[in-house]
Order: sequence, then C-alpha cells, then structure tokens
Amino acid sequence: MSVVGFDLGNESCIVGVARQRGIDVVLNEESKRETPAIVCFGDKQRFIGTAGAANSTMNPKNSVSQVKRLLGRKFADPELQRDLQSFPFRVSEGPDGFPLVHAQYLGEERSFTPTQLLAMVLSNLKTIAEGNLNSAVIDCCIGIPVYFTDLQRRAVLDAATIAGLRPLRLFHETTATALAYGIYKTDLPENDQLNVAFVDVGHASMQVSIVGYKKGQLKMLSHAYDRSLGGRDFDEALFKHFAAKFKEEYKIDVYQNARACIRLRVACEKLKKMLSANPEAPMNIECLMDEKDVRGFIKRDEFEQISAPVLERVKGPLEKALAEAGLTTESVHFVEVVGSGSRVPAIIRIITEFFGKEPRRTMNASECVARGCALQCAILSPTFKVREFQVNEGFPFSIALSWKPDSQNNEPQQTVVFPKGNPIPSVKALTFYRSNTFAVDVLNVQTDDLQITEKISTYTIGPFQSSKGEKAKLRVKVRLNIHGIVSLESATMLEEEEVEVPVSATSEVAKDATKMDTDDGTDVNMQDSKVPSDTAEGTDGAQDSEEKSVPMDTDAKSPSKKKVKKTNVPVAELVYGAMGPDELQKAVEKEFEMALQDRVMEETKEKKNAVEAYVYDMRNKLYEKYNDFVTSEDKESLMTKLQEVEDWLYEDGEDETKGVYLAKLEELKKVGGPIELRYKESEERGSALEQLGYCIRSFREAALSNDQKFDHIDIVEKQKVVNECSAAENWLLEKKQEQDALPKHANPAFLVSEVKKKAEALDRFCKPIMTKPKPAPKPQTPPPSETPAPEPQTPEQHPDGATEAGDPASEGGAQEQPAAEEMDTDKPDGSTDPSSA
Repeated sequence: MSVVGFDLGNESCIVGVARQRGIDVVLNEESKRETPAIVCFGDKQRFIGTAGAANSTMNPKNSVSQVKRLLGRKFADPELQRDLQSFPFRVSEGPDGFPLVHAQYLGEERSFTPTQLLAMVLSNLKTIAEGNLNSAVIDCCIGIPVYFTDLQRRAVLDAATIAGLRPLRLFHETTATALAYGIYKTDLPENDQLNVAFVDVGHASMQVSIVGYKKGQLKMLSHAYDRSLGGRDFDEALFKHFAAKFKEEYKIDVYQNARACIRLRVACEKLKKMLSANPEAPMNIECLMDEKDVRGFIKRDEFEQISAPVLERVKGPLEKALAEAGLTTESVHFVEVVGSGSRVPAIIRIITEFFGKEPRRTMNASECVARGCALQCAILSPTFKVREFQVNEGFPFSIALSWKPDSQNNEPQQTVVFPKGNPIPSVKALTFYRSNTFAVDVLNVQTDDLQITEKISTYTIGPFQSSKGEKAKLRVKVRLNIHGIVSLESATMLEEEEVEVPVSATSEVAKDATKMDTDDGTDVNMQDSKVPSDTAEGTDGAQDSEEKSVPMDTDAKSPSKKKVKKTNVPVAELVYGAMGPDELQKAVEKEFEMALQDRVMEETKEKKNAVEAYVYDMRNKLYEKYNDFVTSEDKESLMTKLQEVEDWLYEDGEDETKGVYLAKLEELKKVGGPIELRYKESEERGSALEQLGYCIRSFREAALSNDQKFDHIDIVEKQKVVNECSAAENWLLEKKQEQDALPKHANPAFLVSEVKKKAEALDRFCKPIMTKPKPAPKPQTPPPSETPAPEPQTPEQHPDGATEAGDPASEGGAQEQPAAEEMDTDKPDGSTDPSSA
C-alpha cells in the first residue's frame, strides 16, 4: 500500500512519501523538490510539470497554470474574472456556466475542464512518486486549502479518480502544517493548552489557523483566510510598475505580447526574492520585445510602497482567526510562518506587530504541507505504525438543510445541521413526517464569503407509501465525511406494528421484548460514536421525540409487543456543477488516451536519440578502439553510412515514427555489429581462456594426487577425469592456434561463450567425481557378554532427551547398549539415534 502525500500548490507541487525512518520529499526527473503545476499542450503530446515549465515560454498560449484558481468556480465569478486578465491562455464560459480552457493539441483546438487539467497534474505527481518508490501509487492524501467549497472538494476527488488515485483523505493545508509541527513535539503539556498560530502565505492565498496542542493531540481552534492574497500579488504589483515604466522609457507595451508578459513576470518574481534579502535590486532583460533590451532598478522601500494595497489586507485574516478562537495575542504562545510568500520582510513585520512576538520558522516553509499529508496518510494506513496523535479537525463552514412543508402556503423551513467548527467526520439524523415524495436542499449558510454559492445540492426522497394511510415517519441520515463533503446518506421509513405472542411463549416474551426494545432504539435513533447526542430533527411544525421502548401488554391470554418496521426509501442526488458518473468515465478514458499518446511520443524520442547516439559513438570508436578490428575499406563504407544517417536525422528523419527509427538503428547495427563483436571478443578472450586452463589444471592435479582425501575414489573414475581434462586441453590448444593465425579484423575462430560452455561442461563432469564423500564407517558389533542381564529398570532421562539405560521393552537391552553408546559418539548432542531402536 502506498503512503504518499501531495501538496497541490497554485504554482508548484511537492510529493512526500512515508518511509521507515520518517517522511521524505521526492525528487522529480530534474532532481528538484518542487514540480511546477503547469500543463503545456504541443502538436504531438502534452508536457507536464518541469517539461511544461520549460516549454511555457516558447508556447505561452497553450501553457495552462494556476489550475486551482479555476476549479469549481463559475465563469462569472468576479475573482475569477480578475485572474483571467493575467492568464496567457484562453478561457471561455461552458454550457453549464463553468470555465473551459482552450488549447491547440494534436493540431486542433481542444477544450478542457479545470478538473481534467488538475487530473493531468496529479498524474504527473503520481508518476514521480511511483518512480521513487518503484511500486504502484493508488492510496494517498491530498492537501487542499481550508476555503475550498463542497464543489471544489468534489472536483479534487474527481480529478484524483481520473488520475488513477484513491485519496484516503482531503486534508486541509493548515491542519497538515499543524500535524507536521506537533507530532514530533515531545514536550507538549498534558493539562494546559499550548496555542500556536500558523500563518501560511502561499502563491495566491493566505490562510491563518490557531491550533491548541496537548500531549498526543491537536485541536483546530479557528480558520481564517484571504483567497486572493499571496506572493503573486506582489509579483503583479512589480509587473504593473515596470510595464508602465518600460512603456514610458522604451515605448513598448508588454501587454500586447504574451511571451513578453511571461518573461517580465518571471523577472519580477526573481526581483521580489532578491528584495527579500537585499535593500535594493536591479532588473535586466535582454530582447524583451521589439528587439529591445530593458533595464530597471528598485529599492525595497519603493517596493513596499507600490505593494501597500496588498499589505493592508494582511491584518484581516489575523484578526478574524484570533476572534474566532476567542483568544488574545498574549494567549498565543508561538507564531509559525510558512508558505513561499511568507519570506517578504514587510509581511513578517506586520505579523510581528500584530502578535507582539517574533514569528518563528521551525519548519520548511515549502514542504510542511506535503509532510503533514504524508503523515496523515501513514496514520490512516495499516502499513505504518505511527505515534498516537489525535487530530481534532473543525469544518470551516455552516451547513443547513432546507425543505418545503407539505402545505404549499408555508415558507421553506431550514435547520443548521453542521455549524461552523463541527468535527470532521460527523453524522446527524433528522426526522420528517411526510405523505409523499419531497426534496431537501443542502445549503451554505452564515458565511460572509461572497464567493461561496449558497446551494450545494438537492436530494429527492421517495417515493414511499405508509401502510396506515397517514403521514409516514422518515428518519434521514446526513453525513459530513472525512473529505469535508456533505451528503444525504440514507432515508428510512419507520412504521410501528403490533405483534401478538402465543400464551405458551410467555416465558420467552420478556426476553424478546428486552431484545426488541434494544434493537429498536439503536436502529431508529441512528446514533453512532461520532454523532453528538443532540441529533437534529426537522418536522413540519411538530417536534419528534426520541423513540422509546414500547411497554408490553401483559394480558395473560394474548400478550403482544410493538415492533418498528424499517423500510429503505430511495434517495436521488443532484449536486450543482459536479461531474456525473458518465462524464467522469469519459474523462478517465480521455486521460488514458492522452497518456498513451504521451508515452508513444516519449518512446519515439528515445529511439531517435538512440540512433543519434549510435552514430556519434560509432564514429568516435572507429578511429580509436575499433581501428584494428576493421579493414580500411569497411571503415570508409561505415563512415559514409553514418554520415548519411546523421544528415537524414536532421532533415527528412526529423519527425518520424518509432518503427522507422528502430529500422534505421538495426540497419546500422547490421554493419557495425560485427566490428563491435570482434573488439568485445578480443577484450574478454584472455580471461575466459585463463579460466578454462585453471579448471583443467585443478581437476587433473586432484585426480593424479596421492592425497588421502582422494583415496576413496575409484582409480577408474580418476582416469575418466584425467581423460576429460586432456580432451579439453587439446580443444583449447587447437582453438588458440587457429585464433593466433587470424588478423584482428577477421571474425574470431571461436567465441568466448564457447569457452565458457566448455569450462561449465568440464566442471559438471569432474566435480561430482572429485567431491564424492567418503563412505561412512560401519558400526562394529561387540562379542556377546556372558554377564547376566540386569533386571528391567525405569530408564533415566537426561536433560537433552537421551535415554541412559537400555529400553526394557526390547530384547537383549543390555547387549544392544554398547551399540547405542557408539552411536552417541557420532551425534553432536550425545542423543541416541532413533534408528538404533
């Protein structure tokens, strides 16, 4: 089972894996710890991750990045519209109101959903993890921002399914950071709570959480966030500053050129990093646009001044998190800063002023989420035994159920089933009295975030029919699962029935009644260990009390009891904006086709590179190693052939199929192969002949030796060994003479493989004869003793299990005892051989 954690960043991703010694961050194909979250579409294949980043500058309009910003959001979302202004790729509104990304792929324009694009990024991360672990990766834990809505969480799960992954949990990035921080702490208090604030400033968002630690557990006290405050906002401030400056100084408008925009943004990001460590920094870009080189210079004070609107928003999430936790700045013991954007000095200064204490950096700012996700996956996995550490997670939103009563005049009723901060996972049950099919809506309520849509999903419950003709009593179970997704899990119709019990079974009635009451209460109330005791209930104007045990009628003639009949009621789900099962299956098949195309193209490139490598390698060796093993005519012919293939590679063979490159390589090897063989045989021949000669000498010396250890071997057998060695020696001398008479450029008289086979055959023939073991000495039977046999006694048992006296049950026990003693000397533990009995 794989134990992997994925940190899906807006700009880059990190993969963490659990090993016996701890959590490791996996290196990608370029030996880097961070992999860009970019998908670049080419004419023949996709380039994802590091390959996508390398191609994005040359192909900006078909390079899709920042996929998380598109996921699960309406095209008309004002925040998304602001993001689209800086994206070089084209995004349009789909038929369902959600964004579609357009790119040129395989020579035609294709459209992709954000879920499909995220699946491509996840597939690349999966490949990186599998290459490191040398095993299939299916089970994983994926980090998501705490502000992700129900629809966004479903989209991540769908993307994981398309990529062939099975997430054990979608883990909040803030909680992952808190887990990675706390699980290694050995000095956590047992009674008092240690409060730690985590400030995560990433590429596109800022998240703040306050966590309470006790020994062996953590509790999320509050969450706060700004989904559009991150490192890229500082890059954007620099970008706008220098774009205006270059327009004025150099008369160039970078907004008119997508490639120029990307190059300037990259330069601005580098400049921001330089300003984090230096009070001033220069900018130089060669041939930015219209063949003009540009130069710029900025001081940190000026950078903070143009970034002031961004910096003013930093305090908001800090204040909100502290207020929700019900704490003061003095009761927060430590402040930890993480995230790639947290290195800006101005942000650190604001955090220091707010909390009145210097923020700490005890964790790797970029890798803590991936490590926390890998730890959570290890906790959920049976593969690893992890230190006991309880994570008490709280849900960041309030979820309510809404429904219309039976009477059409009344307004829709609503009840909050999962208030903000509700534990994850959790289950609650509601009771309805209804006469026919009805619908229940799942809503986001009590949120000040305008980007969150109110309606999540609608569930249609029914049809059902009460046997008594009155309103049916329905118990509906609602689940907030481990991923933070709300669903109406089941609906059950409850009907009371009176069951008569025969008089003869009176003695059994009490037992059955007790059992029935127990079963009745457990099933109807639908309580489990994780559900709070105050189960929410919604009815049409009437409150439903908990089920109670029904007292049994004690009539002696006809005792009876009441039983609750439970009937499952169909529930139809409609999630607004989510992929249906058919859509999901089509997306899986489409991803498989694209992955297959990528694999074919990679294999084609490998074969092309193999042809090119063979041309250069053979050309060099013909003048060096292989010079003596080829005639001048053959050399010239092969050199001409190599030059022809090289010219073909860079002209007509620039874009060919895998089969054509394979045929070209075989054609070259047909000519160059015999030369390589002659060189290889010459290099290995000496050691092979020496090995065969040593084998002949060893067996012959042993066969002719007078050593006592070979005295037991028959002289005829020894002569066979001598004859076999002589035959092998004659063959060896004959072949050596033939080879010595040949020039190096001629084909060898014999192959090294023949010599090795000869040595193996000689060893198989001679070794069993010369290593034949000595025959075991025959035991001598002593003369019969005239001493009368002693009277039978109980045998005395030694500690090692050997019997001291002879077996009284056997005949002539005293006479057989010496033989038993003689056998004892052959056994290392002194015990009697069982075969002597």
